[in-house]
Amino acid sequence: MYRSHTCGELRETHINTKVTLSGWVQKTRDKGFVVWVDLRDRYGITQLVFDEDRTSSKLLEQARHLGREFVVQVTGEVIERSSKNPNLATGDIEVLVDEVIILNESKTPPFTIENETDGGEDLRMKYRYLDIRRNPVKNNLIFRSKVSMEVRKYLSDQNFIEVETPYLIKSTPEGARDFVVPSRMNEGQFYALPQSPQTFKQLLMVGGMDKYFQIVKCFRDEDLRADRQPEFTQIDCEMAFVEQEDILDAFEGLTKHLLKEIKGVKISAFPRITYDDAMRIYGNDKPDIRFGMEFGELNAVAQHKDFGVFNSAELVVGIAVPGAASYTRKELDALVNWVKRPQVGANGMVYAKYNEDGSFKSTVDKFYDQEDLAKWAEATQAKPGDLICVLSGDANKTRAQLSALRMELAERLGLRNADEFAPLWVIDFPLLELDEETGNYHAMHHPFTSPKPGQLELLETDPGAVRANAYDLVLNGNEIGGGSIRIHDRDVQSTMFKHLGFTPEEAQAQFGFLMDAFQYGAPPHGGIAFGLDRLVSILGGQETIRDFIAFPKNNSGRDVMIDAPAAIDQEQLRELSLKIDIKA
Repeated sequence: MYRSHTCGELRETHINTKVTLSGWVQKTRDKGFVVWVDLRDRYGITQLVFDEDRTSSKLLEQARHLGREFVVQVTGEVIERSSKNPNLATGDIEVLVDEVIILNESKTPPFTIENETDGGEDLRMKYRYLDIRRNPVKNNLIFRSKVSMEVRKYLSDQNFIEVETPYLIKSTPEGARDFVVPSRMNEGQFYALPQSPQTFKQLLMVGGMDKYFQIVKCFRDEDLRADRQPEFTQIDCEMAFVEQEDILDAFEGLTKHLLKEIKGVKISAFPRITYDDAMRIYGNDKPDIRFGMEFGELNAVAQHKDFGVFNSAELVVGIAVPGAASYTRKELDALVNWVKRPQVGANGMVYAKYNEDGSFKSTVDKFYDQEDLAKWAEATQAKPGDLICVLSGDANKTRAQLSALRMELAERLGLRNADEFAPLWVIDFPLLELDEETGNYHAMHHPFTSPKPGQLELLETDPGAVRANAYDLVLNGNEIGGGSIRIHDRDVQSTMFKHLGFTPEEAQAQFGFLMDAFQYGAPPHGGIAFGLDRLVSILGGQETIRDFIAFPKNNSGRDVMIDAPAAIDQEQLRELSLKIDIKA
């Protein structure tokens, strides 16, 4: 038996008990006549004591040579600690050691295994197995496990069946590039890793499984952005014989359950907003509604003056920043420079201070009088003491730029409270998006999304006006889930493929298995997929999903710990009938 108790388990009730503990040496403190050792495992820390009055000189000398991160087993008696530590769960006791066995020695770690470490991110990723020993990472992984268990518990209680779907599948166009896997047994042919189990969960509905879920890995070979992983985890769900309202009700329930059980937060109702309104009011389709700063469109009150910048713009739009009329000129210039950054792309920003006395001071006072600026305040719902920030230009770009500014200001003003949760549904997305470069339409979600009832005919006359029977669940400015009611009729699916530019032959080659299945009594069905990594990070009060993944990739998609991806040898290439041709 390596241990009778864990290092976080012992209390005053264990005093005078003989115990065996195993763990890692956190640190030692040598006072000459006494040596203290902090022994750590997943559950906590127990202080060990080696006292020359009660410990043999040989054992005392052995304690002095215990290095950081040595793995040891100790046996001893639990005694009352003379100098108690109220910050430690085991702080009322210590173990008077009478035997030490070194199970494994350790090199000096490349960074300190402490809550606050001296290791940079790259170094900690290289030695991730050491990083996991630190409480912040360990606790994040335990937290993720707790969320996953609650998901399984809730869905199982709602009669969902967990079903595994394949990882080696057929490459199908779903938006991003596939990761492909060569097949040795089928020369010249390739599997693909799934971007999602979309078609399989639809086939499970055809198979009569009725309510399905799985917590599943998905893979997308796309250009990486900050906080995006090439492999990620979904809570993937599907239901048969449902309409949109059934899906929203079921997964509001899941989200409420997680907020209550994980965070102790009760939320009664989830607001709903259409895609068009989300873009008009917040500039993006995943708005953070924990704070205001809603967009106010100013074309009617800012154009037709002598200010050419506004007059030539498709859209003039502003927000009221609470309490920011006190910003200094230096702070305001910094804000203007912030929106001019390439990442945002604005040409500049006009602002107006709404002073506490009710007067206005603007960068465009030459063109707009106090009455004009009062109309700006009315349109943006500004109050005395607020700052009105205004951008202008192409409508879509300007909304995106103002959305970025809104989020940045909320961050600076401390309005994005990690302990506050504001979910909402975004509904009525466009079914199709127009690619301005090619002039072709592509599916905004995926090609299996159903149009809103009664809008199928519009595909022929005005495809851009068709609304999708689709929905996204947004939490604190992040999309945590998205889904749709699916097409379940072969003819309708064929029509959709046609409008997405597939020939009948291409559609059959890519998705013939699904089309064939629809001929055998496919039920109406729909579903949703949650991004587990993102959901866990939000519930955990953090922005970075890597912190909640055991072995994440870096921003270049590399695992620096195992050095992957890596080249394979010529024999493997020969077996797979592959030749590497790296273009300069």
